[in-house]
Amino acid sequence: MRLEPQEFHRIAKAVREYAGITLLDSKMALVQARLAKRLRALGMSEFGSYCQLIEGRGEDALHERQELITAITTNVTRFYREPHHFDLLRSRILPPLLEHARKGGRVRLWSAGCSTGEEPYTIALTLLELLPEAGRYDVKILASDLDRAVLATASRGIYPERALEAVPGPLRRTHFDPVPGEGEPCFAIGSTPRALISFRQLNLTLPLPMKGMFDVIFCRNVVIYFDAETELSVWKAFSERMSPGSWLFVGHSERVNTLALPMFQSDGVTSYRRV
Repeated sequence: MRLEPQEFHRIAKAVREYAGITLLDSKMALVQARLAKRLRALGMSEFGSYCQLIEGRGEDALHERQELITAITTNVTRFYREPHHFDLLRSRILPPLLEHARKGGRVRLWSAGCSTGEEPYTIALTLLELLPEAGRYDVKILASDLDRAVLATASRGIYPERALEAVPGPLRRTHFDPVPGEGEPCFAIGSTPRALISFRQLNLTLPLPMKGMFDVIFCRNVVIYFDAETELSVWKAFSERMSPGSWLFVGHSERVNTLALPMFQSDGVTSYRRV
């Protein structure tokens, strides 16, 4: 089956409208390769029928648009990815926040674009290093993603042993439980870090539904899929949910335009503070 340019542009339009993701013409071959499996699963033999499906308005169309996003995006993540962020979180950011929590204060962290869960669980593990009894206080982590498939994996919280290589031994022994079964050894995240996290499907290009403020937001390797206008709108929306002095972490290839958004100030490698 061959993806024609006009069909690619219809798919790109649907992706842009649904998820804010920009597909350049150079991605046509990739889109064809990744969607071929979806067409076979749907019993379709040409992309024109697929375009009609995702352009519809019913539940089937919505479901397939979600499958489309899963197919064309790359969910590369791991525990303690970009460790300098977690070093900063552990050394500078969390100590005063957790002291605030001990005094009855509210602390909120957000993993925006949490993928398969390694990032929010790493945040929870870092937090529990400093405050093992964190569950007794008003400390919560929101983990969100547009992709329901990766959210399901994140919520399940089961990982192969090789995925835990970067997790310090004491934390691994305390907060992961072996999962019985055949094949590669797997471990499930324990109840203590799991209890700190709420998983939620969210589209960052739509108005944010939450009203509370966040002390720390991780949004790493997400806006690389957006055009400049959408990226700017996401950072602005975050700024409206951040208290002065709170922190934003972005991906290694991303930057916040502090001239366009003077409410952010660079403070470290791909780290920003809300002014």
